[in-house]
Amino acid sequence: MSQTSAKIESMKSEIELEFLAEDLPEIIESMEVSTEQLNRLIGGLRNFSRTSEASPQPANLHECLDSTLLILRNQIKQGIKVVKNYGNIPLVLCYSGQLSQVFMNIITNGMDAMMERKNARSSWQPQIEITTSAIYVSESPWVSIRIGDNGTGMPREIQERIFETFFTTKPVGKGTGLGLAISHQIITQKHKGELQVRSELGVGTEFEILLPVREDE
Repeated sequence: MSQTSAKIESMKSEIELEFLAEDLPEIIESMEVSTEQLNRLIGGLRNFSRTSEASPQPANLHECLDSTLLILRNQIKQGIKVVKNYGNIPLVLCYSGQLSQVFMNIITNGMDAMMERKNARSSWQPQIEITTSAIYVSESPWVSIRIGDNGTGMPREIQERIFETFFTTKPVGKGTGLGLAISHQIITQKHKGELQVRSELGVGTEFEILLPVREDE
């Protein structure tokens, strides 16, 4: 064996070439997945950067929801199951950045409620369920987005105040109570829609966002 061949064989041994060749496809695939996730995250952040949009634009609400879930992925990884029941819905003329903020406020509140219940019941599986559907209100096309959790639930007296500014059930320093109040304002005033809440103690809470499908202003 020549000196050059001996050096090549020695280098192959040092870098474990055979194992590297076996692992290379998995490494490349992992890099591709990471790149795709990064691109999706950037897209999600762009959605949130549109909070000052001058005029509403047609938006795919499923993309807005997925972007929100991607941004919250670290919290969701803490044992929370996400069930998506996406229906066939049209594009909606809206301020997508503001709607993404509403989705985040509602999902975050749901996760907080589930963490309270998880601490009390270790064997219980926390779950967020998102359901979208096309509906008609007074013969006009609307879209329904239901976001539910199986957390602690709320008594009726709290449900009646949940959208009041500064109303919160969280301890001092844990929340301002602005999130749901602002969400209600975004849905009802900016989008001429409705934001409803249904809850049962010990079962969970569901928020329903109703948005008109507007073709123009």
